[in-house]
Amino acid sequence: MGMLDKAKDLFNKSDDKVDQAIEKAGDIVDEKTGGKYKDQVDKAQDFAQEHTGEGDTVEGNR
Repeated sequence: MGMLDKAKDLFNKSDDKVDQAIEKAGDIVDEKTGGKYKDQVDKAQDFAQEHTGEGDTVEGNR
């Protein structure tokens, strides 16, 4: 099993935690930029959450 396969396996096993981390990172970016890029950050969060593990498992506070 290669490194990429191990990473995918880890994401699948911890999808809820990965999605929470993505959500928290986006919230920090929104806070630091005063929400100036909120729409772009939300799209990036959705994209990342949909492409890790089983999909988006966290309902954000958008």
